[in-house]
Amino acid sequence: MSKVLRPSEVEEKYGKMFCKRYLTMVDEGSGAVQIVERCASRGPGEWDVVNRRRAGGALRSIRMEGDTIIMDAEIGEWELSFGPVSREVGGQGLAAVRVEGDSVVTVWRGIAGATVGIGACIPQCADVIEARYPDGFKIGGAHTASVEIVTPKAVRLIIGLDDTDTKEKGASWVTALKMGLSCPAGTFIDHKIIQLNPDVPSKTTNCCASAVSFAAREEEIPAIIEHCRDFIERESCSGGSSMTVFKGLRIPEPLREFGWRAKSVLLSEGDAISAAAESGVQIIAVTGTAGVIGAVAAIGCFDMGGMAAGIPEDFE
Repeated sequence: MSKVLRPSEVEEKYGKMFCKRYLTMVDEGSGAVQIVERCASRGPGEWDVVNRRRAGGALRSIRMEGDTIIMDAEIGEWELSFGPVSREVGGQGLAAVRVEGDSVVTVWRGIAGATVGIGACIPQCADVIEARYPDGFKIGGAHTASVEIVTPKAVRLIIGLDDTDTKEKGASWVTALKMGLSCPAGTFIDHKIIQLNPDVPSKTTNCCASAVSFAAREEEIPAIIEHCRDFIERESCSGGSSMTVFKGLRIPEPLREFGWRAKSVLLSEGDAISAAAESGVQIIAVTGTAGVIGAVAAIGCFDMGGMAAGIPEDFE
């Protein structure tokens, strides 16, 4: 028999801990999962990144951005490999990810002090539904532990936009960030500024598009789209503001290629419409269509890291 505890019960049992965010976004079509975990301090996160990467398991990549750990994983179950270091300093790893209806179950295993993070810290995060503990569960010391953490199933929704400003006023990146932060539905995750071809004749000043991402339950998606469309229409200084919508964890390669080309090639609205149709991107002409190239490219470049903010010669 396992024992099931809600976050408030975990906090009552172990005392207040440090996990501030624990979101699980799923792309069931590709079997991909992204877990976003935010800690009160960078130090524990850095230790977790090193140890979880060593353990392998369901993880395919892991990185830290500020105080937040971003984990890309796959649905399924795998063996963990803590390595010889576990004999001296413990270890921690993601052994499995399951989708159960509208919930996601992440199965964590830890050794010694690493059991505190998975047994007492993450389970009391407000994003968690419940944690399932096996009989005889203990944390700390020389103990080995396994915990199943249950969270709401979310998807990643990316909203791109461009041409919300003029040469005299406005900035698309500001509009996008305010739009994301003020959204009443879903959970705002990230904001990107995408540098596009500076030789575009119709640019304002910097020729930058922008995009934001959310973790959202399926039923929240219409409200997010409505909020973003209304916000752009209300805040835009331009008659050509366009918005794009993409759901998923993996940007299709043709869309990535379009985004990268938009940094150095003069593309047409027709090129953007074709790239969007091929990759499942919805285009919404909010006040016009002039921004469609940048809005599509913003989604194509969203997962390029720092490369999204530059042009090709910056990375030669």
